[in-house]
Amino acid sequence: MKLYLAVAVLMLAFVAYTEAQDQEEELTIEHRLNNFGEQVVGVSKTLAEKAKTTFEEIQNSKFATDSRDWFQRQIDNLKAKIA
Repeated sequence: MKLYLAVAVLMLAFVAYTEAQDQEEELTIEHRLNNFGEQVVGVSKTLAEKAKTTFEEIQNSKFATDSRDWFQRQIDNLKAKIA
């Protein structure tokens, strides 16, 4: 996930750089940093939402639920043998 964040930051830096070149009026460094910060926040939120969605999909997948059920049955069988 750190790699995704690093790639996103680099892409945002590239976008900010190209947008700055396209604009005819000169922007202050403060304005550029504010825009860059807003873009980083937006991408971070998007990545967080996608990561959360992916984690939930994996957690609720058939493989995960079947594995949890199998482990629970094995633990129950072991408890029954010990008792």
